[in-house]
Amino acid sequence: MLRRTFLQRGFTAAAASALGTNQELRVIQALNIVGADHLGSVVVSLGELVDHYTQTIGALPPAEVYDELLTVRSYAHGLLTHAGQARQRTDIVLATGWLSHLLGVAACDMGEHAAARVWCADAERHSRDAGHPELEAWAELTKAMIAWYQGQPRQSAELSARGQAVAGRGTVVHAKLASQEMRSAAMAGDVDGMTRARSRATEAIAALPGDVPTSGARSIALSDDPPYTATSLLYVGRYREAVTATTRVIATVYRPEALQRGEHPSGYARSLLILGLAQAALGSLDEALAAGHTALLGRRPAWPTMVLADKLDKVLAGQYPRAQQTVEYRSRYLQALESPAAHHVQLSGVKEPR
Repeated sequence: MLRRTFLQRGFTAAAASALGTNQELRVIQALNIVGADHLGSVVVSLGELVDHYTQTIGALPPAEVYDELLTVRSYAHGLLTHAGQARQRTDIVLATGWLSHLLGVAACDMGEHAAARVWCADAERHSRDAGHPELEAWAELTKAMIAWYQGQPRQSAELSARGQAVAGRGTVVHAKLASQEMRSAAMAGDVDGMTRARSRATEAIAALPGDVPTSGARSIALSDDPPYTATSLLYVGRYREAVTATTRVIATVYRPEALQRGEHPSGYARSLLILGLAQAALGSLDEALAAGHTALLGRRPAWPTMVLADKLDKVLAGQYPRAQQTVEYRSRYLQALESPAAHHVQLSGVKEPR
């Protein structure tokens, strides 16, 4: 049982410095009220907040969701500090770790790699403290994705393999890590390694239960192929297969009704850019430009998306330097970099507007 004074004063000490918007203030006020007389109530509310942000983080602006998460994470830390040996302590540790994981995801989408790694390390520590290895595996996946988009495929593959060793078979994160290892091998030019990892990813997906989440930060996009298959095919030069695979993913995963709700704006944009890169490699300039322009219409620019947009810009400039379509795409791409929506995205590794 927590005393009301802790929840009111403990928030001031732990989270007030992170407070920035009315929405964040309302969240903390709600936690204070529902948990004022009983620790279990606020623990349940923290769990529901974790579920809420897990589901919506991919559709919200990353800087906005980062600030909200930071406030809640600070509150959870204060709660944990004063929880002592209460029976709900493990639940608080786990909720705090999941919030750190989500902060790592948001920081990655902002291009804040150092902050993302700090939050991943914190999530891993809480994972071990709570005896919940799946959380540690998700943190490894975030680090593996950062390495991949930074052009470090071998490091990404190592992190993916480490995460698979931690995660249990039959979990979403195990299947995602196997898929990440596949595209890491492809980026490194290791066709045999990619083929073996693709087989493992297929087996991992087959072992999943039928009710796995298909949206949110702990989801998997289920198609005829493992996630990242099209990207892997692109990197090993199998461009026609990459076009077919990406088209299939867009049709089955990013359905019109999902697009209308805005559930997967960044994932949809990245699939379009992979399609554009494959079409450009095949010499289909108009199709490549159509995919690229549509991708840049997205209302949630994120660092990984802009990395791929920059790659398409470079490919088009190299293959079609004098084409008017190339000039038009570059203009649209630079506009996206300068847009208010991209204001908080640290575009390290991506060209700055000229």
